[in-house]
Amino acid sequence: MAPTGSSTTLQDTMSESTPKRKKDRVGLSRFLYDLKHRRRRFRQVGGALLVIVLAFLGRPTPEMFWIGTVFATLGMLVRLWASGFVMKNEVLATSGPYGYVRHPLYVGNILICIGFCFACGLWWSWIVSALFLLLFYPETIRYEDEKLHRYFGEDWERWSSRTRALIPRLRPYSEKQEGASWSLRRSVMRNGEPLHIVVLGGLLIFLYTIL
Repeated sequence: MAPTGSSTTLQDTMSESTPKRKKDRVGLSRFLYDLKHRRRRFRQVGGALLVIVLAFLGRPTPEMFWIGTVFATLGMLVRLWASGFVMKNEVLATSGPYGYVRHPLYVGNILICIGFCFACGLWWSWIVSALFLLLFYPETIRYEDEKLHRYFGEDWERWSSRTRALIPRLRPYSEKQEGASWSLRRSVMRNGEPLHIVVLGGLLIFLYTIL
C-alpha cells in the first residue's frame, strides 16, 4: 500500500495537470484543435458561408444560372425528402432516400454546392468548393458511420453492406425502418429544412437579380 504522502502528491499532480490541459484547449488553441481533429463541427457554418460568398461575389450568366438552379433545386428537394425520414440517434433511417444512399443529406449538399458553382459564374468556385468538400466530408461520413454502427449494430451492418455512402443504389434497400412514412412535421420541427430552403432560394433570387 502506497504511503499517504505519495498518494497525496500524485493526486495533487493530477489535479494540477488537468486544468492545464483544459486551459490549453480554449480560445484559439481549442479552435485549431477542433479544426484539425473535429472539422465536422464546422461543416454547416462553413457550407453556409461558402454559398453566401458565392452568391454575393457572383457574376452569373443566364445559361449557367439556370443550370445551377436545376442542380441546387434538386439538392434542396433531396434534403427535404431525407429530413422527413431521419430520426437522429433514435431509429436507423433505411427508407425513402436512405434506402438508396447512406447519407442523402450530404448528397443534397453536394448538389447544392454544384448548383451554386454553376449559378455564380465564378471559375474559382469549383476549386474552393472541391477543397471544402474534401476537407469536411470524408471525416464527417466516417464519424457518422462509426456512431450509427455503435447505436444500431447489426442493423447498420446489414444496411451499410448494401448501401453506399454517396453513390445511390438502383433499387431501394428492402428492410424498412420503423415509422417509415415521410413527415413534414419531422422535417420542420427536428431539422428545420424548410428554413434552409428559404435561405438558399433567397440567394438564388439574388443571383437572378444581377443577371
